[in-house]
Order: sequence, then C-alpha cells, then structure tokens
Amino acid sequence: MMRMLEDKVIVIVGGTTGLGLSAARAVLAAGARGVVVVGRSRDSVREAQSELGNRCHAFAGDACDPSTAATAIEEGFLKYGAFDGLYHVAGGSGRKFGDGPLHELTDDGLRATLDLSLSSLIYSNRAAVRWWREKRTRGCILNMGSVLGWRPSPVYFSTHGYAAAKAAIVGFSISIASYYAKEDIRVNVLAPALVETPMARRAASDDEIVAFVRTKQPLAGGRIGTPADCDGAAVFLLSDAARYITGQVLAVDGGWSVSEGQLPPAVHPESGGAAPSRVSQ
Repeated sequence: MMRMLEDKVIVIVGGTTGLGLSAARAVLAAGARGVVVVGRSRDSVREAQSELGNRCHAFAGDACDPSTAATAIEEGFLKYGAFDGLYHVAGGSGRKFGDGPLHELTDDGLRATLDLSLSSLIYSNRAAVRWWREKRTRGCILNMGSVLGWRPSPVYFSTHGYAAAKAAIVGFSISIASYYAKEDIRVNVLAPALVETPMARRAASDDEIVAFVRTKQPLAGGRIGTPADCDGAAVFLLSDAARYITGQVLAVDGGWSVSEGQLPPAVHPESGGAAPSRVSQ
C-alpha cells in the first residue's frame, strides 16, 4: 500500500481485533508515525501490541466510557507528538442483550445496542473534535457504519436496534461534517456488509446465510468480506488524498447495496409464506 499516511498519528477505537486490527496493520503499512489502538479485552490488547510493534500503543479501555477516547488521544499525542485522525470501529451486536425484531426488542437490548454502537462513537468523535478545536488544527474522523442502516435484510439480519444505531451514525456524521467543515475537520462513514469478524461468526458458519450472501454480495465470487477488504478505503479516507471529501458514506459491501439476493421460495412476498426471523447481527 502506498505511504498515504506518512508521518500521521491515527487513533483506532476498537482496534485490537477484526476490522480495527486489520486497519491498524494497514495504517502502519501506509507509513503512519504511530497508531493507538483501544480494545476492551486485555488479552487482545497484549496480542495487538506484540504484533504491531513499537509504532503502536495499545491499551485496554471501554469505548462506552466517555473518557476512553480522550485518554487514547492524549496518550497518542504524548507518545508520538500528534493526533491526525480517528477511526471509530468499536460497536457490536446487542443480540445477546435482547436486540431483535421490534416486537421482541427488550429495553435492555435497546439500551445496550445504542451504547455499544452509537453512544461510544459519539463520545470518541466529541473527544477528537474538542482536541482539534483546542489545538486550532485540522483532523479527520472515519466512523464505522453498516449497510444494514439503509439496506435491510429482513429474513437473516433483523436486529432493529442495531439497524437504528447504524442509521443514526450516518445522520450524526453528516451533521457534524457540515458543522465543522469550516474548521477543516472532515467526517466520513465506511459502511461494510457481512465481513468475517468475531461478531459475524454465527452468520459466517450458517450454510443458509452463506448461500444468501453469495448472491447478495456477488463480488469476488460471492464470498463473505474480509477485514482487509475495508483497509484500502479506510486508509484513503484518513489520508490527505481525501482532503476534499467530507460528509460522505462509502459502502464497501461486495455489491450488497445493488443486489437483490436470492431467497428461498417460501420467503418471497408473492408466495404468501412467512419466513422465520434469523437474527445474526
């Protein structure tokens, strides 16, 4: 990968596993002076630090704690002397807490899902914007969304709290992009479809869902995405090559947004059949 992030310092909230860890590798390969990765699991933090080396500062923190991102930014600045970009990847399914179709969505499930995928992101974005405004400098934010925020899959991915959070990320990001553009603070959203991460393990091991994805995400032979599929777009949007881009949503989805996907006959509306709800994300 070209050295598009030469001498930059990037903070990745949710950067010790899955999409975030893959992005951290790509950020360093693109020439970054340093990357700060935040993860909830101390084991994943140790593993990330060991793998990424001395241009990485990894530490354990809960993204749902409003102070975590601010601490990451401060530590990155003290260690590497700058803070140029924030990539917020942290989030997750609230399924185990009670997320699901609206009629089954529990109060606890809604609260947990919004905290995981929306509140945590707002906290990190706020910390970044406050830093740049205080220092009177520019910066960029990249937020992790999902195509499920505007391209639903009612049969296989019916977690409505999650969809609400991901849709809200788009509105929030565009709104703050508009407000802070005059201060040269850019904000964009990366929106993948199904990608092989710990959160997607259930779906990736379900033959029926894999068959659906084969036609819903038809690029590259209809495979499930990999974290590395998102890295090029992330590096670009965090770099000065994207200096004239803000308030945009880029779907890295293997064609999900433009493909119908083939469902079993019983789930087509004209069949009159009712499909079971398969909540996998």
